This record gives sequence, C-alpha cells and structure tokens, in this order.
Amino acid sequence: MPALPQIALSMLDLVAVREGGTVAEALAISLRTAQHVEALGFTRYWLAEHHNMPGIASSATAVLVGHIAGGTRTIRVGSGGVMLPNHAPLVVAEAFGTLAELYPGRIDLGLGRAPGTDGMTMRALRRDRIEREDDFPRDVAELQHLLGPAEPGQRLVAMPGAGT
Repeated sequence: MPALPQIALSMLDLVAVREGGTVAEALAISLRTAQHVEALGFTRYWLAEHHNMPGIASSATAVLVGHIAGGTRTIRVGSGGVMLPNHAPLVVAEAFGTLAELYPGRIDLGLGRAPGTDGMTMRALRRDRIEREDDFPRDVAELQHLLGPAEPGQRLVAMPGAGT
C-alpha cells in the first residue's frame, strides 16, 4: 500500500452557493479552495457541470476551468465532466483546446453523457435535439478528431455510463 504522500489527490467542486451568499462569492471561494488544495499538494481540481440549479454555480464549466487555472500555478484543472449531450463537439473542442494552449499540461477534459439538468434546460442547451444511444460514441469520436492527435502523456477516456 502506498504512503499517503504518494497518492495523487483530486478534488471535485460543484461551486456551491451558500445560503444567503452570491454566485460571485461561490466563485471566489472555489478559487481560494483550489489555491489551498494546490498548496497541500493535490494534483487535480475538477469542476462539475450542472445547469439551472440555484445553489450550484458551475454551469459554465470551461469558463470556470480557465478561472481556476489562471489563479493557480501547477495543479491540473478540468471538467468532471462536460456532459456531451449538452454541447456540440466543436464548441467543447474549441473551449478546451484554447484552455490547453493557455495552460499547457494543466487542463483535463472529462466527459459524460447525462444531460445534467432538467428537460426544459436540456432543450434550451441543445434545442430540440433528440439524443439516440449511438450519439455519444459518435460525438466523442468527433471531439477526438477535432482535438487532433494526443500529445505525449495525453489520453482520451470517455465513460459512456458517466453521469447516468
């Protein structure tokens, strides 16, 4: 069994809005938390995608990943996960490809297939798109193509059951 210092630790943040608090305060707390766990030696800081939930401020995952990466120095920052049914693969590739260029070697993209929200919000995100079972693998393949070949140390892991 490895000693605790040899275990890579990660944190998942929903960016909770505290009772009586504001979204701006929740975002500031998340940044301070990321800075704190980075100082403690954590290796990854994940942000979850949730939409139309008043107590959760992590709907714009790529924006938050950039905010946290910009306020830290070494910790890897990523999505725990972007729900691919909510986004066109091109939009995800552009956002995370840009983040990877801004913060080389520090950006992670986790994917899931659940809508992560209610039906009304899901329709607002992807309009009247009807998702079929084979859409997720096809969207992952398209995203992989758009992001281009993996560089050394990079890999794509998409878990079809994630978020369901």
